[in-house]
Amino acid sequence: MIAVIDYDMGNLRSVAKGFERVGARAVITRDPKVIGDSSHVVLPGVGAFKDCMKNLEAYGLIGPVLKSIESGKPFLGICLGLQLLFDESTEFGPHRGLGIIKGRVLRFPSGMREEGEELKVPHMGWNDIKKVKESRLLRDVPEGSYFYFVHSYYAEPEVDEVTLTKTEYGVSFTSSIERDNIMACQFHPEKSQKVGLKVLKNFSELS
Repeated sequence: MIAVIDYDMGNLRSVAKGFERVGARAVITRDPKVIGDSSHVVLPGVGAFKDCMKNLEAYGLIGPVLKSIESGKPFLGICLGLQLLFDESTEFGPHRGLGIIKGRVLRFPSGMREEGEELKVPHMGWNDIKKVKESRLLRDVPEGSYFYFVHSYYAEPEVDEVTLTKTEYGVSFTSSIERDNIMACQFHPEKSQKVGLKVLKNFSELS
């Protein structure tokens, strides 16, 4: 069973539906026992970094998140759920994150241009990924696949070894990470059609 953590800041129903579409059982929950008993844990997130951390703390979910990661079970962060894993965000900040992955969350710089056109922030829409290393999460996901993004901030890991894919948008940023049982993506697999569903299926089949 996949536990999708509910802290009032995520695209919860879409994530759960995505897993259901690939034949996986997913439950939206903030019950520590259900999270602890699950085989896989997903931390989605939409909104402001500070509010997300505040809600995780208010609902008593920081402990269950950390225990899930420490247990070794497959853990997936989506969008803000990736950013929360880092030490710190500069979004209306600085604000402390969960401190699981060393690094910071930064805003896209103003005045970015591509082929003479100014790039808008937030980065919104389809963009491709470039694989930095192989991963079971991206099994049978072709190099250069396009995923759906909506974000104004991106994570900058302290060490390159955790970066799974990179994406170009004014800067080359880390669009997904992996370390041991921890996986996270800045893009939204649940909104990324067939290739996104493949990522969810791959995650659901991890053990």
